[in-house]
Amino acid sequence: MSNTNAAAAAIVDQAVRAHGLHLVQGEGWEDPAPLMGRSAAHLPPFPLEVLPGWVADQVAGIATETQTPPDLAGCIGLAALSTAAGGRAEVAVRGLWREPVNLYVVVALPPGARKSPVFSAMTAPLLQVERELVDKTAPLIATAELERKIAQARADKAAVTATKADALQQHEAVAAATDAAMVAEAITVPVLPQLVADDVTSEYAATLLAEQGGRLAVLSAEGGIFATLAGRYSGVPNFEVFLKGHAGDMLRIGRQVRGKEHVDRPALTLGLALQPSVIRDLAHNAGFRERGLLGRILFSLPVDLVGNRVIGPEQIHPDVVTTYSDNLRALVCSLAEWTDPAALTLTPEAAALVLQLETEVEPKLRTGGEFGHIRDWASKYVGATIRFAGLLHLADHITDGWGRSITGDTMKRAINLGRYFATHALAAFDLIGENETIEKARVILNWIERTKPARFSRNELAKGVSRAQFKTVTLLDEPLSLLEQHGYVRREPEPEKRGKGRPPTATYQVHPKYRA
Repeated sequence: MSNTNAAAAAIVDQAVRAHGLHLVQGEGWEDPAPLMGRSAAHLPPFPLEVLPGWVADQVAGIATETQTPPDLAGCIGLAALSTAAGGRAEVAVRGLWREPVNLYVVVALPPGARKSPVFSAMTAPLLQVERELVDKTAPLIATAELERKIAQARADKAAVTATKADALQQHEAVAAATDAAMVAEAITVPVLPQLVADDVTSEYAATLLAEQGGRLAVLSAEGGIFATLAGRYSGVPNFEVFLKGHAGDMLRIGRQVRGKEHVDRPALTLGLALQPSVIRDLAHNAGFRERGLLGRILFSLPVDLVGNRVIGPEQIHPDVVTTYSDNLRALVCSLAEWTDPAALTLTPEAAALVLQLETEVEPKLRTGGEFGHIRDWASKYVGATIRFAGLLHLADHITDGWGRSITGDTMKRAINLGRYFATHALAAFDLIGENETIEKARVILNWIERTKPARFSRNELAKGVSRAQFKTVTLLDEPLSLLEQHGYVRREPEPEKRGKGRPPTATYQVHPKYRA
């Protein structure tokens, strides 16, 4: 393990110590799990080892210097690879199954978690190579515009000649004018390359996709794009571009863009670093899940290190930054000229691993299965894993990946990455669908934090919380059960009932951390 990877591993260990399970001496209590839904209590850290060395070193170095979880830089690094390769390559799985390699990645951390500097460090080479492509294209644009201007002048002159020609010469003059007009029309003026956009409307994203040959990345350290899709400007939700831009389905443009009325195979990349509250609020935006957008997103909910960060950590080595920048820019340039996506084939071992993963996942999609309640996301689980394999393959072979087959080793790495995102997806959908029970459990926990009792009865709790939220005492039962599952309270054994009358009220012990 390199020094930077070892340092990043230390950050993960530090997070585990800060948020993991520890026994409270003498009382047998473990630290309570975060009250975020059952799947979010213990999430796996980002699997750095699956990334190509030049990406892993950058992720580890940035994570160490900024004292942020490697998940943050790792996820944005995947979005950067998707920006470079999206629309330029696809994986030929079997038969007619072609899987594009563009990703929608969303990583969530609270305010103050240094999302912006990490985001900037991981995406800076994309902006640099975009400027380089613009500088390279500008003279070509000037030349093409001049050629078209000259050709148009010739076409206009030929048209005038045709209108003045007598009957004997008119047929020949019209043919010459038609040829001149077609020559002028055939001259294409290149557009300035644009790899990355920020908070764009769906309509403008469609325009950019048409101009940029169907490829575009929306990268932002904020979550404003979700409000835009929900109709912040238009008042009408519009998900079509982002739905079709993930699947590669033909997209019709609302207006003609440089002679184009549709994009055959759009490839949109989405990379966002935002606050968990934005994910939670997605449940209140009509259509996000019903239309299938949430099922396309790879969620990451890393451990928050704020309050447990090392002061004055080791800085990332300049050579690591340079290597990452050079390689990412080289990957962009090596694929920039591909108009039709390169078909990446699978070795027999890789193909067999895909079949094994499909066999494993399929039963879990059933009602009551592990992924039954997130079938919209999990039905794309295998496809996402194949997309990972394509990106890892291209990042391993920057200049000639298109001419090689994806190996079994690469597919294994992709499967490990897929398992990470599958676990985080369960937590994210718990957060999105956070129900009334979790909200009420937070109300009770707030009461415990204010009053700091060593133990309390259900009746005592009922008197201390709002009657507007808990109209009857029995409404306390489900949130109290959830708090018990997460380790905040313990229900005491009920005393034996003697005689007639109501049974004794339930009594709970409070975790020592929350006592006076």
